[in-house]
Amino acid sequence: MASIVDHFIAPPCEESIEILYQDDALVVINKPSGLLSLSGKNPQNWDSVHYRLVQQFPGCLLVHRLDFGTSGLMLVGLNKMVTAALSQQFSERSVDKTYHALLCGHLPENSGMIDAPIAKDPQHFPLMRIDATTGKPAQSHFEVEQRTEFRLITGQSLPVTQVKLSPLTGRTHQLRLHCQYLGFPILGCDLYGGRDYTEQGSHPRLMLHASVLRFQHPLSGLSMTIESPLPFSPF
Repeated sequence: MASIVDHFIAPPCEESIEILYQDDALVVINKPSGLLSLSGKNPQNWDSVHYRLVQQFPGCLLVHRLDFGTSGLMLVGLNKMVTAALSQQFSERSVDKTYHALLCGHLPENSGMIDAPIAKDPQHFPLMRIDATTGKPAQSHFEVEQRTEFRLITGQSLPVTQVKLSPLTGRTHQLRLHCQYLGFPILGCDLYGGRDYTEQGSHPRLMLHASVLRFQHPLSGLSMTIESPLPFSPF
C-alpha cells in the first residue's frame, strides 16, 4: 500500500504566540491562526507552536493540538510528568473546552447536540467523514449567541451565526465536520465547505477559536479557568 504524501506547505506566520499563563509546571498560550501546532515532515513546515516554544522552554511538550487555521488556547507541559498528568485529564474528558465560531448562514436552532461518529476518509486525505459504521463516537454541543452579518474585504456581506461550541469528545476535525453535518459549515473552512460560501479570492481565515479551557492543575490540584477573547468580529 502506497504511503500518503501531504503536499501542504504552510505560508509564513508573522503573528507571535501570546503567553496567557505561566508557572513552573505549565504554560497556556494563545495560538495564532495560520501556525502549525507541531512541525511537519516537510522541511519547509518547520515553524510551529512547539518549535517556537522549545526555544524558550527546553523540554516542553504539547498536551493537545489545534488545527492549522484554528486560533486560541493551548496547554503546554514543561516536563514529561506534568504533560502525562494533563494528557490523562484529556483522555478522561475532565477538561472542559469551549470554542467560538462563525457559521455560514443563519442556523435556525438555538441550541442542540450533534451526535455523529467520525472516521478517516481513506479516499480524500486529510479529510474525515461522518460514518455510523466505522466511525468513533463524537458529540458536540452548540449554542447560538447571535445571528448577524459578516463583511468581507470585497464589501460583500454574508449572513453568519456566531455559536459557542463544546466538544464532548476530541476527534480530528470534529467541530468543523459537525458544523458541516448541521448544514452550516464554519466560515473560512477550506476542508468542509466554508470557503464555498464566499467570493473567489475573498476567503477569510478559519473562523474557529478556542476561547476557554478549564482543567485541574496537576501539582496544586486547583481548578484553572483560562479565557481568550475572540480575535474576529462578525460585524
